Amino acid sequence: MKTHTLHLRAILCTVWIAALFCGCGEEPDTSFTHAADFTTWKDYLGDPGRSHFSTLSQFNRENVRDLEVAWEYRAPDSGQMQMNPLVVDTVIYGVTAALRAFALDARTGEELWVFGDTLNAWHSTSRGVSYWERGDDKRILYTVGSDLYALDARTGTPVEGFGSGGKIDLRSGLPASAADKFVISNTPGTVFKDLIIMPLRISEGPGGAPGDIIAFNAITGEVAWVFHTIPLAGEFGADTWEDPNIRESPVVGAANNWAGMALDARNEILYVPTGSAAPDFYGGDRRGAGLFANTLLALDANTGERLWHFQFTHHDIWDRDPPAPPNLLTVMRDGTPVPAVAQVTKQGYVYLFHRITGEPLFDIEEVPVPASTLQGEAAWPTQPIPVKPAPYARQARYLTEADISPYAPDRDSLLALFNKSDKRLYAPPSTDPVFLLPGYDGAAEWGGAAADPEKGILYVNSNEMAWILSMSETQVPDEDLPAGQRIYLTYCALCHQPDRKGVAASGYPSLIGVGSTYTPETFKTLISKGKGMMPGFPQLTEAEQDALAAYLLELDAAEYNTGAAGDHKAAPGDKQEVVAGEPGEEGRPLPYQHDGYHKFLDANGLPGIAPPWGTLHAIDLNTGEYLWQVTLGDTESLKARGERPTGTENYGGPVVTENGLLFIGATKDGFFRAFDRDTGQLLWEYRLPAAAFATPAIYEAGGRQYIALACGGEKLGTPPGNSIIAFSLKTE
Repeated sequence: MKTHTLHLRAILCTVWIAALFCGCGEEPDTSFTHAADFTTWKDYLGDPGRSHFSTLSQFNRENVRDLEVAWEYRAPDSGQMQMNPLVVDTVIYGVTAALRAFALDARTGEELWVFGDTLNAWHSTSRGVSYWERGDDKRILYTVGSDLYALDARTGTPVEGFGSGGKIDLRSGLPASAADKFVISNTPGTVFKDLIIMPLRISEGPGGAPGDIIAFNAITGEVAWVFHTIPLAGEFGADTWEDPNIRESPVVGAANNWAGMALDARNEILYVPTGSAAPDFYGGDRRGAGLFANTLLALDANTGERLWHFQFTHHDIWDRDPPAPPNLLTVMRDGTPVPAVAQVTKQGYVYLFHRITGEPLFDIEEVPVPASTLQGEAAWPTQPIPVKPAPYARQARYLTEADISPYAPDRDSLLALFNKSDKRLYAPPSTDPVFLLPGYDGAAEWGGAAADPEKGILYVNSNEMAWILSMSETQVPDEDLPAGQRIYLTYCALCHQPDRKGVAASGYPSLIGVGSTYTPETFKTLISKGKGMMPGFPQLTEAEQDALAAYLLELDAAEYNTGAAGDHKAAPGDKQEVVAGEPGEEGRPLPYQHDGYHKFLDANGLPGIAPPWGTLHAIDLNTGEYLWQVTLGDTESLKARGERPTGTENYGGPVVTENGLLFIGATKDGFFRAFDRDTGQLLWEYRLPAAAFATPAIYEAGGRQYIALACGGEKLGTPPGNSIIAFSLKTE
């Protein structure tokens, strides 16, 4: 093993610091912020540093049991809501399951306005909105599909002068080749001065768009700057790809920031974690370490200029993109406060850096990992592993047969699969099974961690769900198959399986019988726009969409007629060319395909490994040691038998208060809980009307303090809901 060093990156960073600060006689402001900045919730996750932290103190350890529902708002549509509300003065802003923006009176929950097309509802997921103001000009910025809207915060009406009709296309900052590709945003943009820098969600398959970081002018919507996460030939980082012209590849794309960013407004530095390059799981077309995929980028927030970077995963073939924004905080080193940035990962690691220089604050070792056996693939020979803190989730390489669930009725079959699976550190995708723990969604997920920004303590919830990763040689669909079936096998079978039965336990529903739910037109809208975590496929032609709809809705040619002026018919038996087959062309099949997303579950649908299945941790980043670790959530069927708490899968993050509380929903069991932030002791819990896969917000309005969260359910097979609930202390 060898300890990671900064090499050229450190030299370049030192030169930049000297030029920026020494040349003008200024020193960087090494403080992060002060307590007064944490009394509001105007930013996603509470503040630009994404601390999930509040100094409001009306509720505390002694009275938290007296919290009651102060108000409940029922949204006009139901389903998964991941949004973290914003609160400005006495107004709370958010997004419904169908991407309708809303404003409520933060004291009563009374609806002030709703914006959204009730007849053309989107069913993607959204983590909230952004707020920008200058004088009397106050705006809510949020996305619907590829459109970024600017709404008047007082009325909910689109702002004239922002793009066209109050909206711009996110793809306007991308190359022309991305004009018809799937590009949306699930996470609020970061506001800095008159800029909004946008996260992008992009297709992770062959031919996806590049995941550039784009700053738009918040007043006009014009592109202000762009950072190329897949470098152009000659740009810094291009030599980390085997093909220096990789950006021109019709197959390779992404390396996008989808999880959100953090901002050090005082030093004007933007911290951007990027995802993996596409296509996922097979990287034969994108050999090399692959900057700036899977990287924490520190950018000049004014210009997008790179200041420093660190790559978490070299040549990612596991989809190990950082799942959440980093946290900005201050830690102590040798009695001196140090400005830091911490990044949680799907792998269960926390990486900690000096946020001005990029220097790791705990050693990071480049550890040898296995080579790939897939033809054309070249797994990177080492991966960077932090020495501290220890992982907050179990690692597959340390499991034994004793870690198989004692509750599994089919324990023998689970053991057989476990024993034949590859459990090595960073075991590469293979035609043999790989035991992936932490799983595809993490350990940490998009809810991210909370932090005490001045004490240097990180609070992170974690999943303990194992998955089975495997690949197979790609079988090109038989040309004699109906066109719709060939399109299905090319684009849909990965998640919904070749037999259309899906994998319900893993969140991929059966598509058999969907004709009773969708009309041809509504189904084509679904294909084009996507739903939830399903990407849209706008690159499919009208004829291809018709053929796919006819196949999945099981329509006869005589009854399916959706073309313009009634002149186009598509039927299950139509033969159409739908996939380009020439080598090097976008859409060509890769030599290997991912076999789908399969959880390691027992015959009852419960995790196949022993509990805990969800955990919550407090980590002192001053020392790298854990303060406490507890189980998060419970399984009703086992609880009824008197079993000890098991923990559950959880999505959505915690919030912490200065005076000693940690609040979190997130769990599959549908409870909202308060813990003692110093000990991990459970202080209070409340069963919600639907599970809250979202991060709460703490705020004050009219002299009373509240904590609010979205309860949309639906994820993990839970019942859907449509409530925004605010809790407060009982009034006299």
